[in-house]
Amino acid sequence: MRLPLIRRTAIAAATGLLLLLAACGGNAEPPASSSSAAPTDAFPVSIEHKFGTTTVKAEPKRIVVVGLVEQDALLSLGVVPVATTEWFGEKPGAIWPWATAALGSAPKPEVLTNTDGLQFEKVAALRPDLILGIYSGLTKEDYATLSKIAPTVAQPKDAVDYGVSWQDLTRTVGTAVGRTQQAAKVVSDVEAKFAEAKAAHPEFAGKTGLMATTYEGYYVYGPQDARGRFLTDLGFTLPAGLAEITGKEFGANLSKERTDMLDTDVLIWLVDKYDTDKAKVQADPLYAKLAVKTEGRDVYLENEELVGGATSFVTPLSLPFLLDKLVPQLAAAIDGNPATPVRRATV
Repeated sequence: MRLPLIRRTAIAAATGLLLLLAACGGNAEPPASSSSAAPTDAFPVSIEHKFGTTTVKAEPKRIVVVGLVEQDALLSLGVVPVATTEWFGEKPGAIWPWATAALGSAPKPEVLTNTDGLQFEKVAALRPDLILGIYSGLTKEDYATLSKIAPTVAQPKDAVDYGVSWQDLTRTVGTAVGRTQQAAKVVSDVEAKFAEAKAAHPEFAGKTGLMATTYEGYYVYGPQDARGRFLTDLGFTLPAGLAEITGKEFGANLSKERTDMLDTDVLIWLVDKYDTDKAKVQADPLYAKLAVKTEGRDVYLENEELVGGATSFVTPLSLPFLLDKLVPQLAAAIDGNPATPVRRATV
């Protein structure tokens, strides 16, 4: 499992404000964000988050994303940021194929990294008038440093780090850019697609589902994670005791003594290498005895392929694609008949 898919943002020492301002002054003006729609809300707007309240005084023109997925919410509202932050996939502009239509002919954003901590100097050099870190693990120190550069919206105070729902993220982004009505419609349109999928597959209702990966053994995603909520939004229930294991995190490692928790009605594995990792999991003597394996109810998705990527991304742009591609696999797995193949999604 590639570490960035479950990692917390590394805590880096805050860069001094003088250094940030020097970085700003030594660069030519970068291109501004582009927008295909006018804001519908009056400014200023105020947004509460983990570290207080941020006021956006006017429509932002230069938005830098230091969270991992906010670019999709922006694009769904017709707004293109000047910079995004690479999570995984190494796509141009950190824009995955499900979002390229929304990007259109606009210039791709500059891509930042956070492997060794936030790139404060590069953020400052971009001269943002808004910084978004909603799907993130920003620390108080990170937030203080970013706020000296531009108004910064951090992760929600009532969610774990990297635990904001796609609905709340979209609505928060909509508020920040003055498009609350448009954001509400984006959310309702995607929720309607979930309702259609649930209606088409009543067999999902009440069945247990779980998402896991092979990071440092077996790592499971809990009820405060977007991947876990994807399953519950389709009618599945998460296994009893999962919340106690994941606690105040979006996921946690399972001990070998709790391998039984993997024995759900459907289990989605997110792996780095489809053939190699699938063979390794199924060769585990403890896992091999579980009905989820013997009855062919486990689904394997490769992280770098589009369906696997969309399963971790979970945004208003990735979800319609994911529902179209993953729901048929879940339907094939849930019947418990090993003769019903769960075909690999290779797109």
